[in-house]
Amino acid sequence: MALALIPARAGSKGIPNKNLAPLGDKPLLHYTIEAAKQAACVDSIVLSSDGDGILEYGRTQGIEVLQRPKELALDSTTSDKVVAHALQHYACETLILLQPTSPLRSARHIDEAFERFTKEGSEALISVTQCDNAILKAFVLDERGHLRGICNDAYPFMPRQKLPKTYKSNGAIYIVQTRAFLDNPSFLQPHTSYYVMDSTSSIDIDSLEDLDRAHRILSERTLC
Repeated sequence: MALALIPARAGSKGIPNKNLAPLGDKPLLHYTIEAAKQAACVDSIVLSSDGDGILEYGRTQGIEVLQRPKELALDSTTSDKVVAHALQHYACETLILLQPTSPLRSARHIDEAFERFTKEGSEALISVTQCDNAILKAFVLDERGHLRGICNDAYPFMPRQKLPKTYKSNGAIYIVQTRAFLDNPSFLQPHTSYYVMDSTSSIDIDSLEDLDRAHRILSERTLC
């Protein structure tokens, strides 16, 4: 059984009440709920929040809601704590974390990621987008204050085309075996697969500019 967990706290500094902020003619949260509903791999959906308005919206969408304690809805609260709280209330074999700030992640993305996770027998999977590998040419300071390569001492002097590809988490999809998570509360398990998404689908809403960009993309898709 795969449980989709949508974490949507009420507090937000960049965009007030961000998870209910309008995107097109729907609240931001709507797009993640719909993607989870349409994903074939998802057996049940739970919305975790400390906000009454968010929880009520979840109820209107016909999904399970879980009241989150205020101490688990702070700026410093990490996703693993939210997942651990949800697993105290719901049983599942696999947990899929879907952040509502990724409105352009679709059901297709979720199903493709889950298929990769299953086929590879992974303990976890993280969706990523490719990023500039120039970071591998950077330096850090060692304990004596001397320069060392951020990964090794060869990469800073290699042509960029010979460096390995680099990826960063886009925050759209996290999948983990519940058993593995309970033993090691992290999405980065010993056997963690990846699912690559394009930069447009990977947009993460953190500012009003991000929201405007997502609105333009959705408008263009509607016209097409």
